[in-house]
Amino acid sequence: MNKFVTELNDQNWNDEVLEYDGVALVDVWAPWCGPCKLIGPIIDELAEEFSGKVKVAKLNADQNQKPMELGVSGIPTLILFKNGEEVDRIVGMFPKNDLQEKLNYYSTDLA
Repeated sequence: MNKFVTELNDQNWNDEVLEYDGVALVDVWAPWCGPCKLIGPIIDELAEEFSGKVKVAKLNADQNQKPMELGVSGIPTLILFKNGEEVDRIVGMFPKNDLQEKLNYYSTDLA
């Protein structure tokens, strides 16, 4: 796991996402998912690029119940949270520059 990426699970979800004061990007993935493997390096790059500005985290859909509770029906699913509230959701592949724009948008108006 990339040192800039937080590994999520059902036990640390509340502390790491819902109680986080700021923007968190959660990548819901699975090891067998081809598109997840393609977007994984992009998520890692964004984690380093936005370090200190946005928390980037990964949640393994095979090992946790939280994706079902969140209504995740396809992976990869990227969910953006701001101060513990979901503000955006992307299912499937998404260009890096578009993800950068979204992260900039949600992280620049923090007060």
